Amino acid sequence: MKTTRLIARYLLGLIFLVFGLNGFLHFIPMPPPAGIAGQFMGAAFVSHYLVPVFLLQVAGGALLLANRFVPLALVLLGPVIVNILMFHGFMAPEGLPMAVVVTALWATVFSGVRQAFAGIWAAKAQA
Repeated sequence: MKTTRLIARYLLGLIFLVFGLNGFLHFIPMPPPAGIAGQFMGAAFVSHYLVPVFLLQVAGGALLLANRFVPLALVLLGPVIVNILMFHGFMAPEGLPMAVVVTALWATVFSGVRQAFAGIWAAKAQA
């Protein structure tokens, strides 16, 4: 299981580092999606909404690859993954299988560091 988590961490880190950098450097050509997904991405791009998203992807991916602050990397990437799932679930279903794979990788890495999140499950905070 430890090897599985290690491979999942490297894959997840590589995916987010590459696609986050691609948001800035455009080295992987991607045609714009059609329909409402294209309109959404166009608005997000023009408004510069995607800049912090790409920064979060690069930061989270780099932290995972460096094996430093892995719980922080998971916290940074969690909302990005939710947005990816929602985007593909509602607007561009052709990308949904990859979104599910990324979610499974995230969950696998999370299972290895879940003790770091033990405090958020406390019903009452200690003063």
